[in-house]
Amino acid sequence: MIFQISVHEGIADIGREAWDACALPTGDPFVSYDFLHACEASGSAAPRQGWAPRHLALRGEDNAVLGVMPLYLKGNSQGEYVFDHSWADAYERAGGRYYPKLLGAVPFTPATGPRFLNHPEADGATVRQALIQGAVTLVERLGVSSLHVNFPTEADWSAMTEADLLPRQDIQFIWRNNGYRTFDDFLAALSANRRKTIKRERRDAQADLDIRVLTGADITEAHWDAFFAFYMDTGSRKWGRPYLTRDFFSRIGATMADRIALVMACRDQTPIAGALNFIGRDALYGRQWGTLEDVPFLHFELCYYQAIAFAISRGLSRVEAGAQGDHKIARGYLPSPVYSAHFIADPALRDPVARYLEGERPAMQAEMAAMTEELSPYKAT
Repeated sequence: MIFQISVHEGIADIGREAWDACALPTGDPFVSYDFLHACEASGSAAPRQGWAPRHLALRGEDNAVLGVMPLYLKGNSQGEYVFDHSWADAYERAGGRYYPKLLGAVPFTPATGPRFLNHPEADGATVRQALIQGAVTLVERLGVSSLHVNFPTEADWSAMTEADLLPRQDIQFIWRNNGYRTFDDFLAALSANRRKTIKRERRDAQADLDIRVLTGADITEAHWDAFFAFYMDTGSRKWGRPYLTRDFFSRIGATMADRIALVMACRDQTPIAGALNFIGRDALYGRQWGTLEDVPFLHFELCYYQAIAFAISRGLSRVEAGAQGDHKIARGYLPSPVYSAHFIADPALRDPVARYLEGERPAMQAEMAAMTEELSPYKAT
């Protein structure tokens, strides 16, 4: 079969129907048209912010879309959560130009998911290989330094490694549902000390607060107003200017409410804190959170314990609570591998990066094993 690959400077150019025919079967909310379009249309992931869409569409002989890939021309490395700043600095000190680069990822979202999306009637492996080659070819055509694909599935990562992209591993902390029917079932799997600590943390966090999980039509613009205030306050204190605009939240509220679990904490009917989660086919994905009050253990309650309780109630297999944070281990979130893959055009940069990654991978695996053995809150089996 003869394929054609086109490059699009906005997801709207491909269209909801064609994109979601490939994206929705994955069950991943972040590669859906609604999420990616909200990032673009709200100005959150826009060229002036360093995110210039260059999405790929793979078409067959009848011009039907067989596969798509979210792809961006990046003018910086912000909002990616896979850190290559040292590579950029070294290359530019040596006289190279690292930016712009190409990035296959979901903006501002360190969650593992498919990066090569195929129509159900197309062969997934064939589509994936064509999109990988198309992205590498685009590096050469645009004359940019590199291609980076962040947080792919392990299958996508393996395919890219076979295509000679440089493989990288990192660690996230994921809670897994071992057939629990209630939160107490989960607590029963923990050591006595951890079980006692979590009960105390929850009791202290919930004192004098009304905490609810909202989904669907229960989420209103007033809730988004409150949550955006939390997000801006926390983001400004931690990172400087937060990435997401207020309009982004209205857009996902209008198009994705059934795939959202918004945890809100109120004191005397006034919202004081919240945590935003997205619901996948088999996972709950924790994203942003914020608070206007310093309440002990409230972060753990809203982001971790409420997420676990919701996942159990929905029969979801895991909670992915975002990047970093080994404090999550004590709350039942164990170290798990996450992946990225990198094509670097210039051998003068590619070769030292390859050597660095060859040493980094076993170090990451050893660290993950040590943390699991030494810090796991679960009873020994």
